[in-house]
Amino acid sequence: MPSPARKPTFLPLTMAAAGNADDEGARAVRGRAEAADRAAADCWLSLVAGCTSGGQALINRLHDLSEATSGYAGAHWWRSHGSVHRRRVAEAEHRIDDAVREGDGAEFAEAFVGYDQAVATVVVHVRNRLGKLTT
Repeated sequence: MPSPARKPTFLPLTMAAAGNADDEGARAVRGRAEAADRAAADCWLSLVAGCTSGGQALINRLHDLSEATSGYAGAHWWRSHGSVHRRRVAEAEHRIDDAVREGDGAEFAEAFVGYDQAVATVVVHVRNRLGKLTT
């Protein structure tokens, strides 16, 4: 059984992909991911408890993270070659919003997996493109 003192983590791939980056864009993504992760943990606890609080704060933090990811990727790439990734991020963000409104914990968890994967994929792609990914 997980320790109740340990909060769940919803964006492990994104935070790992942004890592301890030395560039401003990746640091912005990491900071927004940490804020979104805290909001997700709070919202998750509310969902499990049958409450409806915390949803708007989470949606705001996810939007901030999506915006930071867009900025890191660059407007040109985000609208052209990255458009598939942009759609994946937006669709997953929308799924999370729907799950929060419906109070659907299973959908919430599943949607977060997709969101985390979509954002982390963008970060890894950009870091590879910029030659900043270390092995």
